[in-house]
This record gives sequence, structure tokens and C-alpha cells, in this order.
Amino acid sequence: MSGKRPEHRCGWVALMGPPNAGKSTLLNAMIGQKVSIVTPRPQTTRNRIVGILSEPEAQIIFMDTPGLHHARNQMRGHLGKMMLQAAWQSMAAAHCIMLVLDADLYLRKPEFLDRDIAALRDALVEDERPLFVVVNKVDLFHDKSRMLPLLSKLQEYLPRAEMFPLSALQKDGVEELKKLLAARLPVAPSQFPEDQLSTAPLRFLVAEIVREKLFERLRQEVPYSTAVDIEAWEEDESRGQTVVHAVIYVARPSHKAMVIGRAGATIKEIGTEARKDIQNLIGGKVHLQLWVKVKENWSEDTNLLHDLGFGLDE
Repeated sequence: MSGKRPEHRCGWVALMGPPNAGKSTLLNAMIGQKVSIVTPRPQTTRNRIVGILSEPEAQIIFMDTPGLHHARNQMRGHLGKMMLQAAWQSMAAAHCIMLVLDADLYLRKPEFLDRDIAALRDALVEDERPLFVVVNKVDLFHDKSRMLPLLSKLQEYLPRAEMFPLSALQKDGVEELKKLLAARLPVAPSQFPEDQLSTAPLRFLVAEIVREKLFERLRQEVPYSTAVDIEAWEEDESRGQTVVHAVIYVARPSHKAMVIGRAGATIKEIGTEARKDIQNLIGGKVHLQLWVKVKENWSEDTNLLHDLGFGLDE
């Protein structure tokens, strides 16, 4: 008995939501490989990161967006405007919208729910595109019945949304979500080669890895005042390695000292950890040189922001 093969589907999915909800972790879990950096700090993602999942019967093109912060003063200046623009443009371009929320946060502090999804709720309530509400981080509490009031409230806010509790970190529920998403996409051929995982240039991905290590090693506000630019990229065939020169921009001289650390210990640790991930990314040996430069108000420099990759996939 031979059944009819399902028609191939392809489309764009926007991952929306407040900061630190786990959008990047979910994207990496869906793709099965790291394409978006992840740290415990909110507002890690600054640009729209496109991750591509290719399977025999569907290609799902995910757009991981900067978190939409409830406080407008957290998103001031050119950098903040570009981050907001990246998020809203992704939503406008999507065939399907996936709102990612931190279930554990709202169980502990239910009053934050209204604050965090007000703008998204207003934008989505009249939208007719497929909408998933991914209630993430369910691995952080044992009694799953505690979610029922939260799910009920979310269904009240977004009546036509499909609710999907899962744990992106544990990859619990990810395969089921893939199937549901694929079924909601338009019938269409793939837009990208099946071995392509992202639309971002390799240099951008390498700069993001360095920035991830900055977030992991530094404290308080320092990571938010840093940016990473790849100044030089050379293939040293005689030594069989890629030589990468990266500049870390900081806003203050005091931040430069913190990034470098005593006797250069901090920047050495950052470089060591970043090199490991970069080697995994490019599949070969890497010689990574890091430099730190003070550039006050770099986040207001529109030319530098474009050089750093903002708007790279527009």
C-alpha cells in the first residue's frame, strides 16, 4: 500500500517575546546546532538571527529577535531603535509567529505577565497568521498543574493561539513543536540549501561567539557596553589555521581595564573559550587575537552599528 507523499512546506517563523525568555536556546534546540548565542543575561540578542531547519518534508526558517523590553528607557538611542526595528520587522515578514515566554517567571511573579506581553498582545490579537505561545522553562518546577492558571490567562489574552509548554534547555517537547510548526507553513519549495544553517556571514557568527564569552565572564553592566568587530580574517595555509583579529569596543576606560583583567587574565580566558567555539564552527584550527579599544557612545554611531551587522539580512 503506497500513500501519497505530503507536499513540501517552507516558511518563516518569528520568535518573539520579552528578554531572557529562552528564544535563542529554543532556536538552537530546534536547529540542533548553535546558531544564536545564549547567556543568562537578558538582551543578549541584539540583531535578528536567522536559523534554518531543513527536513525532508519542510524547511522552517526561524528569526530569533531581540527581546522586547517593557521599559522604553531600556531601549533608547540608535542601538535600541535598531533592536526594536529588527524584532518588529521579523514579525511583519513571518508566515507564523511564535511567542516565547518564561513560565517559571510568571509563576513566581504573575504580575509581570501583563507588563511583558502588552505590546505583543495588542499587535497579535487581530492577526490571522498561525500563532504559537511557547510556555518555556517548565523544567524549573515539578508540579505542572501550577501552569493551568497561566495557560488559562494566556488563552484569554490570545484566544486563537496554540499553547505549547516545553523546556528548550532540556529539548523536551521540541520535536513535537517542529511538526506542528511545519504543518502550519505554506506549501512551497525550500528557499535555502539543506546544509545551510544560517543567513548570517561567518564573521558575524564569530563576533557573536566572542561577545557571548564577554557576557559569561564579565559582571553587571559591562557586557552591555561592549561590541565586537572582526577587523581581519586570514587563512594561514602554511600552518593550517585561520587567523582572526577581533576588536572589542568598550564605552569607558574603566571597562577596558575590566575586560583585560589583572595581567591580562580575563581577556585570555575570553579568547580561550571563544577559540574553542570558533574552531567547532569553522571545523579547523583558529588563532584568535583580541584587542580592546575605548569608543565612547559607540552605540550611537550608526556607521559602526551597520559594520557590526545590524541590518545585515535586510
